[in-house]
Amino acid sequence: MGSLRNRVAVVTGASSGIGAAVAGALSAGGASVALAARREDALLEVQSGLESRKGKESIVAPTDVTDREQVRSLVSRAEEELGSVEILVNCAGVMYYTLMKNRREEEWERTVEVNCKGALNCVGAVLPGMLERGRGHIVTISSDAGRKVFPGLAVYSASKFFVEALSQGLRLETAGTGVKVTTIQPGNVATDLISMSGDEEALEEYGQPGGARVLDPEDVAASVVHALVQPEHVAVNEILVEPRDEPV
Repeated sequence: MGSLRNRVAVVTGASSGIGAAVAGALSAGGASVALAARREDALLEVQSGLESRKGKESIVAPTDVTDREQVRSLVSRAEEELGSVEILVNCAGVMYYTLMKNRREEEWERTVEVNCKGALNCVGAVLPGMLERGRGHIVTISSDAGRKVFPGLAVYSASKFFVEALSQGLRLETAGTGVKVTTIQPGNVATDLISMSGDEEALEEYGQPGGARVLDPEDVAASVVHALVQPEHVAVNEILVEPRDEPV
């Protein structure tokens, strides 16, 4: 098995939830981590937690992934202060329960901006350097909704189908270059994503807890680490990780 030791990672959406858990797991494994999200105060709290656990070096880089120039600046700063970026983990994302008939158009547009455009901006910022060095790993947090469409989540599912198609195409284009591409497809996770939804009708009909124990963010982070520490000749292309009692 490989190691995270002395590798440099950029983690978006690192201020909370899955992103914060991924940052913690990578740091604990010996990677230096650039923590990126919009909320600087929350990032500083995450960084403080890494330092208290004696993790590797980290930097805080407030970043809106929908802004291409901010993402490029994030990667440039990470490389200047930490070293060549070998790992990108795209965790930034939004999820809104919406019924199509209710026309929550601003939420639809935000979903596309963050989940689709954000992923593209991040891939575009790191890929040239990875190809030049002949080494790199791009991990994107997708969803089981990128495999199966759920009612109330049509637009969210569409954004995750986009992520899956993007990753599959990128994987084919980079075969033989030393770059790996992985998607992680979690089911229900204990994060604050559901609190973003403003469509009360959609939430009432489709967003209620099912009673099963859901995943912790750390469960998803463990899947990311599993993909990253495989030997050089082994690629983990997709990981579907679900609550035991909520199979797709």
